[in-house]
Amino acid sequence: MAGARRRPGSHRRPLAFSAVALALVGLLVLSLRLVPGSPLRTTSTAHPDVAGDRSTTQPTDRNARPRPAPSPSLEPLPFAAQDLDDLDLKGWYAWSVLDKRTGKIIGSTNMGETSTTASLIKAWVVADYLRRSAEAGKTPSDAKLADATKIIRDSDNTRAQEFYESVGSAASIKRLISMCKLTDSKVAADGGWSRTLLSPRDTARLGLCIDDGRAAGPKWTKWLLNEMRLVRGAGDFGIRKAFPAGEQKKIAIKNGWIDRQKEKEYHVNCLAIGDTWTMGVMVKSPFSVGGWDYGMKACEQITEALLRPAT
Repeated sequence: MAGARRRPGSHRRPLAFSAVALALVGLLVLSLRLVPGSPLRTTSTAHPDVAGDRSTTQPTDRNARPRPAPSPSLEPLPFAAQDLDDLDLKGWYAWSVLDKRTGKIIGSTNMGETSTTASLIKAWVVADYLRRSAEAGKTPSDAKLADATKIIRDSDNTRAQEFYESVGSAASIKRLISMCKLTDSKVAADGGWSRTLLSPRDTARLGLCIDDGRAAGPKWTKWLLNEMRLVRGAGDFGIRKAFPAGEQKKIAIKNGWIDRQKEKEYHVNCLAIGDTWTMGVMVKSPFSVGGWDYGMKACEQITEALLRPAT
């Protein structure tokens, strides 16, 4: 009826019915999600277990990693670097020792300075000849090997010149510098073998080059080292003389000695190859202090001063 008055609160009943209806619908949906086979049921892939996807491996502890076994400590070389000023030697001298096991070099502060090699270089000349012969598929005749023995053991100059020319003279020294990785040495200005310039450091490197087979090649290295252990006569002096007699025969050597009239000096040089080391010593002494024997003895004195005390 128009104008009829509504009871207070009558307009709120539809809203209450709507709220109840929505609550019932919600309960129905929730129950359907729990019914097996219902399209509304939650599956295990709908909400993956994030924690289950994580690795159970513990974080890596670097301190717990297995460490490589330490390498056995090397026996010290028989030499110890030290100042040799108290030897009071006249003229110029220098020395160097190379550890064959590690490649480490110790020496005097001037071990990179050079001197003329004289006969010391013959060890390389013979090595170069033997290696090149093998590379060419040739075996030296017995006569040639006898010549090589004379060059090494007795320092025969005539035969050394013949071998030097046969391997290309100055080209042979260039091969030496390249193959043995020398850093200080030079071909002589006149191209001769006697005036080849080597440093004590490079002399020790030459010793390693002979010992490890680069110089003479795999076929002849053992032969050459044996000949160098058999050096005799005037050429048997210097480094190995500083060792006990029983050890001397195990040390391969090649020495050089010459009087340089132009410089008014005696040039004496010593190369030695031991079991774990190689060594180069070079001495230049003025004519006024004595002959070759002064430098020969100086090589031995320098070695003696560097040797560790016997244990």
